Amino acid sequence: MDEPSTELLESYARLLDLVRSGVADTRPALSQRTGLGRTAITQRTTTLLDAGLLEEGDLNPSTGGRQARTLRFCKDAGRILTAELGATGFTAGITDLMGTVLTKRHRDCDIAQGPDPVLSEVESTLDELLREIDGAPSDVWGVGLGLPGPVEFATARPSEPPIMPGWNNYPVRERLVARYNAPVWVDNEVNLLCLGELRAPGMSDDLGDLLYVKIGTGIGAGISHAGHLHRGAQGCAGDIGHAAVTDDNTVVCRCGKTGCLEAVAGGAALARDGEQLARSGKSPVLAAILNTKGTITAADVTTAAGAGDHHAVQLLVAAGRRIGAMLATMVNFYNPSTILLGGKIAEAGDLFLAIIRETIYRRSLPLSTRELRIEKARLGEEGGLVGAAYMVLDELFSVRHFGKWLPAGSPSGIADLHGTNGVAQRA
Repeated sequence: MDEPSTELLESYARLLDLVRSGVADTRPALSQRTGLGRTAITQRTTTLLDAGLLEEGDLNPSTGGRQARTLRFCKDAGRILTAELGATGFTAGITDLMGTVLTKRHRDCDIAQGPDPVLSEVESTLDELLREIDGAPSDVWGVGLGLPGPVEFATARPSEPPIMPGWNNYPVRERLVARYNAPVWVDNEVNLLCLGELRAPGMSDDLGDLLYVKIGTGIGAGISHAGHLHRGAQGCAGDIGHAAVTDDNTVVCRCGKTGCLEAVAGGAALARDGEQLARSGKSPVLAAILNTKGTITAADVTTAAGAGDHHAVQLLVAAGRRIGAMLATMVNFYNPSTILLGGKIAEAGDLFLAIIRETIYRRSLPLSTRELRIEKARLGEEGGLVGAAYMVLDELFSVRHFGKWLPAGSPSGIADLHGTNGVAQRA
């Protein structure tokens, strides 16, 4: 089969989306939704059935006319390999073609070790998970990866990431394409967390203009408009962690600059300041933890605050106010309908979130907060995996790429689906 025209591809993609989303599950329903006639619907669904993307189900109960046979999207026709990398660990998983996580595993891993050892560990974990579900290499339809730093989306290459020495311009896509013989897309991890919240089945569809904020070792944001991820011109929209929030030049951020939000309010900053409290003896709780463990983490600070340690509480309050003030600026500028707070530090407890909320409402314009919702992220550690899967699925079923693999029925084995020459070469 030759590559279909753009008009046909748009029609195929629309029909698939209607069936995948459950909006329409019969040919008459598809005709009603799209305005296409019976013949056109029959021709297009036959192509999708022959490609193995749709399958026929049972007959619907009769409503007085001819019974219509249901259509189902073949969610198990392939698998998507996914991984979300953070500063101190990563979560890898495998999903079906609906973004449902089938299996996942977390590993501790320092991103600063460099791309070769880190990606080797990611690949090893993905291979292990694929064996666990009895998957074959030909089942892999694509790979989605999230990195904790700026990524140029078009090339899938990290661009001078502050906490990732040795990663700048590393050919992540090329490496994973060679490994799995399938298309690969890479994005900033917070973008994928945002996309996961937007697109996960069963999640609320009224998120509107969403601002997703991850508060972990570092701080980053994912932005969406009308349900679509906004990456910006090069893919680095939302990097609020390195926005200047103070003129104090005594604290140097990991990016090499001073005054960054991350340097004074991120998880690494809480750990640094908590250790100072422990060594000075101002915080007996943290001093005891330091004596036992030899180090202090941001989680230890939240534990001490939960135990009523006054100085630890003040660290959280100061960090929450810094973050809240930055988000108030975002609210005034962007006017989102929803802010979701994720990451390990965002799970620190009600006090931390209350300080952030109070600061946002106090420093934002009344109109911009009239209907603003500020909530905890819902998906937890699966959010990045779901987002990575949908990043891949959105690209695979886009008009730009869909026609390159539809004649084969699968993108598996197409090593250059996203090649610069625009022509897919089948391996």
